[in-house]
Amino acid sequence: MPSRLDDELSRLVSAGVLRQYQADALRDAADAEIDAALADPGRGRPEAPPKPKAPPAVSHAGALIEVLGYIGGALLLGAVALLTIANWGEMGHAARVTTGTSAAIVLLGAAAILALLRRQDQLSSALAGLGCCAAGFATYVAIEGETGRVIGVAVALALVAIGVWWLAGSSLLVATFGILAVGVLVLTADVLTPDDGTATNTAGIAGTGFILVAFVMALLGLVRDQVTAWSLAGAAMFSSSICWLVQERGEIMALAVGTAGPAALLVAYGRRHASAYAVVGCAILLVIWPTALYQLTDNVAGVAIGLVVASAALLFAVLLLSLRRSNANQ
Repeated sequence: MPSRLDDELSRLVSAGVLRQYQADALRDAADAEIDAALADPGRGRPEAPPKPKAPPAVSHAGALIEVLGYIGGALLLGAVALLTIANWGEMGHAARVTTGTSAAIVLLGAAAILALLRRQDQLSSALAGLGCCAAGFATYVAIEGETGRVIGVAVALALVAIGVWWLAGSSLLVATFGILAVGVLVLTADVLTPDDGTATNTAGIAGTGFILVAFVMALLGLVRDQVTAWSLAGAAMFSSSICWLVQERGEIMALAVGTAGPAALLVAYGRRHASAYAVVGCAILLVIWPTALYQLTDNVAGVAIGLVVASAALLFAVLLLSLRRSNANQ
């Protein structure tokens, strides 16, 4: 596959003209055409794909509408937050439910109208993500207690699942990650942790939950914005590692999770060249490895030795991959 096509597709994905899955589809189609031509020389050599046009310039009017939409959504949520914080104790149950429900209806309604009009896709996704969170809050306020928290998370998750299926904006993936993370904490605290004071590995349960969140985000990356989804999957692995560090004698599991997540992200970076993968992966390594090694050894020298071993392994992997790539190009 021509490297020029790779460069152009990467530039278009970075500019927001194409989604990652769309670029992958174009790349696969070009590969299939070349393979078919090589298998059947009678077809002639395939023509080089035309150079994609430069991304269209965003009109000032469209940019202004999008900015005003973001400001409007932020002001609405700010007003709701100020109203509830200042008057929460004085507000009756009906007033609390009405406040949360009104915010959710306005945000979700505006997102739906923009989506139906096929205008401002990014703004529609952002408003929908905020609306899903507001709807979950309104549900929690209406039902209250542990049951309200669980059902509130379920409602928000159901709405955001519809949004991810309908829309393609990365804002909904961020909202999905946030709702799943809250769901893990709610289930850990309200459902899976006993109330009788008996010992339980609460942090370990939460760590396992965040691994499941990483799995869900990785699957979403196959059908939606891959860079955002897989970066959030890495963030979920980071959260899992933190939970295992809190858990008694959970340092080994923290190291395992804190190594598997960055390894997957660095492999993805090697294949897709998206800098977010490298940034998130290296950030997890730099936080989890020193902390876990210190808890294991209780010695700074042990941390240094562990980091030297890890860096040697990474450098060896870099050299090995570089040699394989140079041999493949020859």
